[in-house]
Amino acid sequence: MQTSLSVRDQQVIWHPYTQMQTAPPPIAILRGEGALLFDEQGNSFIDATSSWWVNIHGHAHPHIAAKLAQQAYELQHVIFSGFTHPAAVELAERLLPILPGQQQRVFYSDNGSTAVEVALKMALQYWDNQGQRRNKFLAFKNAYHGDTFGAMSVSGRSVFTRVFDELLFEVVFIDLPTAENLPELVRQIESIGVGNIAAFIFEPLVQGAGGMLMYEAAPLDKLLEYCKSQNILLIADEVMTGFGRTGKNFAMENCTTTPDMICLSKGLTGGSMALGVTTCTTAIYEAFLSNDKLKTLFHGHSFTANPLACSVALASLDIFLDPACTANRQRIQHAHTQFMQQLQQYPQIKNTRLQGTIIAFDIITNNADGYTNNIAAMLHSYFRECRVMLRPLGNTLYILPPYCITDLQLETVYQSVITLIASHLK
Repeated sequence: MQTSLSVRDQQVIWHPYTQMQTAPPPIAILRGEGALLFDEQGNSFIDATSSWWVNIHGHAHPHIAAKLAQQAYELQHVIFSGFTHPAAVELAERLLPILPGQQQRVFYSDNGSTAVEVALKMALQYWDNQGQRRNKFLAFKNAYHGDTFGAMSVSGRSVFTRVFDELLFEVVFIDLPTAENLPELVRQIESIGVGNIAAFIFEPLVQGAGGMLMYEAAPLDKLLEYCKSQNILLIADEVMTGFGRTGKNFAMENCTTTPDMICLSKGLTGGSMALGVTTCTTAIYEAFLSNDKLKTLFHGHSFTANPLACSVALASLDIFLDPACTANRQRIQHAHTQFMQQLQQYPQIKNTRLQGTIIAFDIITNNADGYTNNIAAMLHSYFRECRVMLRPLGNTLYILPPYCITDLQLETVYQSVITLIASHLK
C-alpha cells in the first residue's frame, strides 16, 4: 500500500508557525479549482482564507496557468543586474499607473518581508546619501511587517519576535490613530525629535497578523499629513491590503496623503508564485543617482524579477482589472455585511468588523485575547472537520476568500461559523 503524502510529510518537513510535536497531521492537497482544494481522498475544502491571503483569483486559474506555461517555454530566468526582460518591464509599466500617489520606480524582490526590507534600507540610505543621519522608524503597535530581522524590528513585539527582541533595532511604536488621540500621537513623535525619524511604516486600514485590527482612514490621513509636513518618509505596507482587499484597489486610495514607498506581494501574482515589489517616488530614486558608487542601493536577490513570476503577475493583473473582478468583490462585501448583522446577535462573540472583503470577529473566552489563546486548537480541528479552510489568529476568526468564491460556497462558510457559535461555544 502506498504511504500517504501526509505521513511522508511528517517524516521530512518542518512547517511554518507550527508546533510540530502537537500539531495534527497536515492535510495533503493534490489540486485546486476556483475556491476549492482537493485532498488525497478527493474531499473538497473551501479556501476561505485565500491560502494565507494570496490566492485572490482562486486556484489553477486557466489564464494564469496559460501565461505561466507560455513564459516557461520562452525564458525562465535571467540575472537582473545588467539585464532585463519583457515581463519585468511590462509589469512595472502597468503597475505604477494604478498605484496611489506618484510611484515612479519598481524594485523587485521575492516576498512581503523582503519588500519591507528594501523599503527600510531605501529610507535609511535616502537620508544618508544626502548627508543626514536619520536612523529611527515609526510604526504602529501590534504591527506585523514580516519575519526577517528588519521587518521584525518594525513589527510589534509579540510571539513572532520574542526570542529575537534584544537583537532588533530601535523603533518608536505608537497607537492606531483616532480623532481623539491625534494630538497625543503628534506630541509623542515630537518628543523623540522629528529630525531623527527616517520613515513611518504602516499597514493601512487593516493590521493583518496583529489580529485583523481595523481602523479609520480619516485619522490615518491626518497623521500621515503631519508626518509628511515633517519630512518623515511614508512607507505603505500593502502586502496584505493591496489588490482589492479593503474595498478599493489599494487601501491608500482611502487617503489623500500619498506614500513615498509601497510594499506589495501576496495578491501580486494571484497567489501563483512568490514575488515582492517595493515602489518609490522619483525623489527617493534620484537620491541614489550619483557618480559615487557608495550611494548605490546594494540590495538584490538571485531570483529578482523572475520572468515566470512577473508573467503570472501580469496575468493576475489582467483578471484583477476586469470589471467582473470588481463586481465579485462588491458581491462578497455585500454578503459579509449581511453576515456581520447576523453575527452581532450572538453573545459569544465581540468586535465584529468589516473592511472590503475581510470580515473578522473575536470569540469571548476566559483567556487573554491574542495569538496564543487556547481556543485556536479547537477551532482548527472544527473547521478541518467542516472542510473549510479557516485559520484563526488565536481567538480571532476571519474570512478573506478568493474573489471567485460562489454564493453557495460563501454561505457554506458562514453556516460553519454559525454552527460553531451555536453548538460549540458557551
